[in-house]
Amino acid sequence: MPSTLPVEPQRRARAPLCTRRLGLTVLAALCLPAIAVAQAGPYPSKPITLVVGNAPGGSNDIFARAIGRRLQEALGQPVVVDNKPAGGGVIANTFVAKAPPDGYALAIVSSTFTTGAAIRTNLSYDAVKSFKPVAMLAKGPLLVTVPANSPFKTIGELVAYAKAHPTQLNYGTSGAGSINHFATELFSDAADIKLTHVPYKGMGPATTDLLGGQIQILVASAPSILGQVKGGRVRALAVTTEGRSPVAPDLPSLDQAGYKGSATELWWGVLAPAGTPQPIVDRLNSEINRIILSPDMKDFFIKEGAEPAAMKPAQFEAFIAGEIERWKKVAKAADIKPE
Repeated sequence: MPSTLPVEPQRRARAPLCTRRLGLTVLAALCLPAIAVAQAGPYPSKPITLVVGNAPGGSNDIFARAIGRRLQEALGQPVVVDNKPAGGGVIANTFVAKAPPDGYALAIVSSTFTTGAAIRTNLSYDAVKSFKPVAMLAKGPLLVTVPANSPFKTIGELVAYAKAHPTQLNYGTSGAGSINHFATELFSDAADIKLTHVPYKGMGPATTDLLGGQIQILVASAPSILGQVKGGRVRALAVTTEGRSPVAPDLPSLDQAGYKGSATELWWGVLAPAGTPQPIVDRLNSEINRIILSPDMKDFFIKEGAEPAAMKPAQFEAFIAGEIERWKKVAKAADIKPE
């Protein structure tokens, strides 16, 4: 017996084939993110690389290895340091900027990241848009130093001589656009003196020439010069921070000495590629902040000439953008250009 169900309603009960296929396609697309997350698994699931744009032994490398050991214990995955010491850190930064944004390649940078971005227009990355700031590690002063046999015993004596003898005092840096170049220019502007810049290929040769008397002034990071100061081969006259620093508590700051506007701090931090998921950034930030604020790391940083400086990712992001704009103004005023 034929069915009593009318033919037309029977056709309407089944969606057209093309519509059903479209529905399945949309459903599959909606499920893809969940499938991708499930396949990726919890972070981290493989080794993490800390990329350092300096040779082993520098402050960036020393801090990377100290943080890496503790981060490895916290995350349960190997954390390795990869040194790419060329191009003033540009090669290392480029490598991370172009790495997959998955939290497995991180850049360890310092203040030179922002001073370089302020004067170089040919970078293969955007210092703000190509990275996701993860955490600041530490801050520290630079020290205004002279040879141990220098006639200058105080920062005031140095300034008085420089005022009376414009351009006759030479100051060294680790290169045009480096943080010590910017810091010295800020100081000379605040003190209204004129010094002669002698750029070097790094702090090693600059320190050698300071010891030999070829240059009379070197504004250097505490990690790079504190050993020479403690050994009596170099005399420190002041720190560049706004107030006195626990790294060198006996030294006055340039600001305290009356040279307002010259405050400069060296800093170190961790960057991830832009697009790194926020949960991964937050996890890394939480672990790193816990590590750097631990008593043993506080002691470690002080011995190395720095202090821990915990920040949330958004704070660090705003800090970096502000630093770049600040150094652009200094570069324009002092006519600082890349080599």
